[in-house]
Amino acid sequence: MFLLRHLTSACVFLASKCLPDSFVLVALLSFIVFVLVYGLTGQDASSVISSWGNGAWTLLGFSMQMALILVLGQALASAKLVQKLLKYLASLPKGYYTALWLVTFLSLIANWINWGFGLVISAIFAKEIAKNVKGVDYRLLIASAYSGFVIWHGGLSGSIPLSVATQNEDLSKISAGVIEKAIPISQTIFSAYNLIIIGIILVGLPFLMAVIHPKKEEIIEIDAKLLKDEYKETELIDHQQDKTIVHFLENSTLLSYLLVFLGFGYLGIYFFKGGGLGLNIVNTIFLFLGILLHRTPLAYVKAINHSARSVAGILLQFPFYAGIMGMMASHSVGGHSLAQMLSLAFTHIANEKTFALMTFLSAGIVNIFIPSGGGQWAIQAPIMLPAGQSLGVDPGVVSMAIAWGDAWTNMIQPFWALPALAIAGLGAKDIMGYCVLTLIFVGLVVCGVFYFLV
Repeated sequence: MFLLRHLTSACVFLASKCLPDSFVLVALLSFIVFVLVYGLTGQDASSVISSWGNGAWTLLGFSMQMALILVLGQALASAKLVQKLLKYLASLPKGYYTALWLVTFLSLIANWINWGFGLVISAIFAKEIAKNVKGVDYRLLIASAYSGFVIWHGGLSGSIPLSVATQNEDLSKISAGVIEKAIPISQTIFSAYNLIIIGIILVGLPFLMAVIHPKKEEIIEIDAKLLKDEYKETELIDHQQDKTIVHFLENSTLLSYLLVFLGFGYLGIYFFKGGGLGLNIVNTIFLFLGILLHRTPLAYVKAINHSARSVAGILLQFPFYAGIMGMMASHSVGGHSLAQMLSLAFTHIANEKTFALMTFLSAGIVNIFIPSGGGQWAIQAPIMLPAGQSLGVDPGVVSMAIAWGDAWTNMIQPFWALPALAIAGLGAKDIMGYCVLTLIFVGLVVCGVFYFLV
């Protein structure tokens, strides 16, 4: 325990002193990747720059999805009924240990069910805990909420296991012909080895985050008054006394309920036809639940206006990450991309026993530069799956090794932390030191299972 606390203190100190702002970090990553791609892939500078520019706007749709899930999630959480529920749950812990344990455990469960839901709800809940529990380090509380995200790609919304479970022409193409028939989730998400990984993390990570709480003199506690999300009216002209049809419609619960009927009618039809819980559906649920709980159109508009302030980091940084992905995937005629080179380097030193482990580690490295499950799968699957097949490794295992690698290094990659940081009002350097402990713990668990049990 003594060594664990010292390791945590060292990681927190280094992160706070050496880790720059998220935007500065993505700028540095852009230049680093440019130099590596230019030096290793045989492309000229203009080609690499063109790859960056062509890729920069490929995440616009996803950026909008992420911005909406953050805004709609916060707007939903600001509804009075949800606030009462959050305050009740936040009143249950009586000290820092139970507070951290509860936040981490609920975050893991929520992210296993759906990563979009878990990413936002866990940060909102952690912030509410900070208002009620005295003596808990605010940085560690938010880090605990974000740490639950590490489980997402082994859960019900994991994009890679869901992709290989869907039979279509793209499946054979992206796997270089290795996967001709869809792999059911019973062999990936609900496989014995994946459930063992999930189980160990569910039991161990909440305990780990609780025991690394800093000493009393090192705690950074935020005044509860500063965490309140109450907002004042910003209208210069007050229209509350108006008796017009416009005022009636703006404050009409009937209009809101008609919209809710339309929205939940669509959701009912969608799920009845067997639809899954994708990111757009989560946003749809957040949207219409928010309208329902805020009751009037004007009240919901004001909640959205207030919540929209937190999406600046996503809007600014996602194009740069998309540009990095463009460079990582670019290659000269007949050559390999930088992402492919990294993957091939690990396949050359792997054997049948270590291949899943090496795939996991290579995916973790690639994820630092391509923090997108879909983007990483498109680049690594055509390399790792044929290599695994040549060694007799099950393609479902290879797929899950890529999936876990993609989720693993998110703990030191601020890309996915931006929504949680926006909700919490913190910077990446405030939580990443603690997240390093999650990285180490989960890395040991996954490596152990892939080496000894697969």
